[in-house]
Amino acid sequence: MLAGMNTRERFVRTLLGRDVDRVPFIKVFGVDNMIVPAWEAQRPGIGKEIDALLGFEGTYRGWAQPDVNVWLSSLPPSRRIEDDERHTIWRHGDGSVTIEQKGADYHGRVLEWAVKDRHDWDRLRSRHLDPADPTRLPADWPDRVARYAARDYPLQLTHSGVYGFARNLMGDEALGYAFYDEPALVHDIMDTYTDAALAIWERLTAQVDFDLIECWEDMACKTGSIISPATFDEFMRPNYRKIADFAAAHGIEIVLVDSDGNIEDLTGWMLSAGVTALYPYEVQAGNDAAAMLERYPRLGVIGGLNKNVMAAGRAAIDAEMDRARALIRRGRFIPGPDHFVLSDVTFADSEATSSVSDAGLSKLDKVVSTPTKLLP
Repeated sequence: MLAGMNTRERFVRTLLGRDVDRVPFIKVFGVDNMIVPAWEAQRPGIGKEIDALLGFEGTYRGWAQPDVNVWLSSLPPSRRIEDDERHTIWRHGDGSVTIEQKGADYHGRVLEWAVKDRHDWDRLRSRHLDPADPTRLPADWPDRVARYAARDYPLQLTHSGVYGFARNLMGDEALGYAFYDEPALVHDIMDTYTDAALAIWERLTAQVDFDLIECWEDMACKTGSIISPATFDEFMRPNYRKIADFAAAHGIEIVLVDSDGNIEDLTGWMLSAGVTALYPYEVQAGNDAAAMLERYPRLGVIGGLNKNVMAAGRAAIDAEMDRARALIRRGRFIPGPDHFVLSDVTFADSEATSSVSDAGLSKLDKVVSTPTKLLP
């Protein structure tokens, strides 16, 4: 009865704790084949071949997002204002200025944020946050709708984050002060954006069946959440309840949150506000995916594996694969690296990390290829 499931079914049913034939094998990070640049020299053409070579299922992260703009729309184009052998500086249409360092794993940072005061926000809100803006949908949207109807992979509605949207306009430091100095401004940013996202989603769900809602937050550091439970309750919880209510009304059973850092405390807050799954549970930030699955039996987890073992040799990789087996057996867990692969990983070691070989399932063979009864 369970045989022949596709990636869409495996993804949804695994995270909801339902029977599956096996968990899906998805890349989680790497999206549109963002590989380590040196791999092209080690194996020319690998950027186009890696999904098929390693046996990744689904598309994009394994689940996909439609090419619909749920950020600010109709912005002026970005302009390059400085460029040399070390870096490029850009001024963007929202008013922010960023710098890109060349030849580094993590190379970007903001020099000037888009929203520095109420005037900046009022300008962006009035000009660039219209949910009905026709430019939000691609020109070939009707064709995409037809393709989505026949898909075998999960598809998400995207939210740029309750905290995440405000943070990307103001920066963490200014937003931290604004919670206390200008709470009305923060409420306006978070509430207005969430209402706009829901209005966009109404347009999309009238034509496409979606499997999940994903919210991007990145609101934790290595020691825990950037904000307090009280701040979460005042500013974020009401908006997450709106999201959860929308999901329930439209038959969407998964509300997924993406946040780096230590999200163990954040997990409980999110679950109580209507979220059902989180990722990536970074090991270097002290997250313990097994402990989270034990503490919260109805939690879905994606990721949870230490990306750094890929540079530590085959023995370390095999040990991490054993840990993945144990997590899969707990249920509601889809394995994956806890962030992007770094430049200290060779392509040969990336192959060793794969759980799918040319001959079929290998590293996680007995766990992922056998029908699995997940926890209720």
